[in-house]
Amino acid sequence: MADTLREITCPACDAKMAKIYMEEAGVNVDVCLDGCGGILFNNRELEKFDEQHENADEIFKAYEGKTFNPVEQSEVRLCTVCNTPMVKQGAGVGNIQIDVCNTCGAKFLDHGELEKIRKLKDKDLKYRAKVDSLVDAVVAENQMPISGGIGSFAQKHIKTTPFRAAFENFVYNYLENK
Repeated sequence: MADTLREITCPACDAKMAKIYMEEAGVNVDVCLDGCGGILFNNRELEKFDEQHENADEIFKAYEGKTFNPVEQSEVRLCTVCNTPMVKQGAGVGNIQIDVCNTCGAKFLDHGELEKIRKLKDKDLKYRAKVDSLVDAVVAENQMPISGGIGSFAQKHIKTTPFRAAFENFVYNYLENK
């Protein structure tokens, strides 16, 4: 879906969303500056801002001096672009759940979630090699010649979701706290 230029309302609090032009990325991002502080990214826009090295300064500057109203995060939200119910979806490593429209691809982040995603992505890049080597070591250590043993299970499942995600979270937490 292309960047929308029409005025839209926030899927979390129904306030009018401000268009913030992100010059470096060449897109408009919808930010709820007069309500809850949420951000609506069209289709693939989030990918341009979800890492620390990517410039999201215009959004953070727009937040300066503002306070935002809390919203109920567990409610089903309607996509304000195409009026379809959004679904909760995990965003990277960790337990951040964002609202995603499976019809048009829009993604809605509650206030503060962009910062959390950016930090997690940074940690993910930092620990990726360590996590991969630990997963490989667990698989190699548990390989057993007996078919159907733990080695067989590990080979099939530890490198796939959700087992890998759980193992990665464990490893990330360990690395962060050691």
